[in-house]
Amino acid sequence: MYDWPERHAEVDAQWFAVRDFLRVRGIAAPEALERNTGDLLDFWKRPALLFSQTCWGPMGEGLSGFVQVLGQPSYDGIEGGAGELYSSAIVMRREDVAAGQGVPAPDDDLPIMPLETMRGLRLAFNVPDSLSGFLGISQDLIAAGESIEIFSRLVPTGGHRASIRAVAAGRADIAAIDCMSWHLARRHEPPARELAVVGWTMRRRGLPFITARSTPPEIVETLRAALRATGLAIQGQ
Repeated sequence: MYDWPERHAEVDAQWFAVRDFLRVRGIAAPEALERNTGDLLDFWKRPALLFSQTCWGPMGEGLSGFVQVLGQPSYDGIEGGAGELYSSAIVMRREDVAAGQGVPAPDDDLPIMPLETMRGLRLAFNVPDSLSGFLGISQDLIAAGESIEIFSRLVPTGGHRASIRAVAAGRADIAAIDCMSWHLARRHEPPARELAVVGWTMRRRGLPFITARSTPPEIVETLRAALRATGLAIQGQ
């Protein structure tokens, strides 16, 4: 899910480590990752799915009936993350933020929702079943006594990176970007430099690694062992 072009070599190396762990134990793991997946929801539902990563948004809307969870990545060391939990940075154009100041992530699990700042703005979001980009901020608004209708318009973009570009270019005013994507954007996406953090969503479980519901138990356990051994999943999961 964080397979940005700039990270392909790093992500490939992670898969090679998992692949080799599986092959040594007699599991015929694919040589390389499949990046031409087509519609992700259809891809995740394939009975032959060996290994992938998804979001808890689709999981809560029916995908959990097709897959098994293998483990959770760690967000330690990323602002807005803590262990298996992550939050989304709420970002706006720096020029529209008082003094251009950014809001640091809170030390607890509580959200920082600048309601009056958000009111009437255009929200850029990746996809409607994304926990980090849409469902999470919607839930936090409801908890604060508001709703997604606080925004004047919803602007679908298809991805967090595209949402950052939309806000920077003035096609939208605000977006919720999961903390890992925001971390990557500050390294690889120049328009991110034009944005500032004005709030944070509540911390939620990060993006789980999955396999098909039909994957045999012995392969599931080997996959979990591979994720722990390679450091991709938190120990004990």
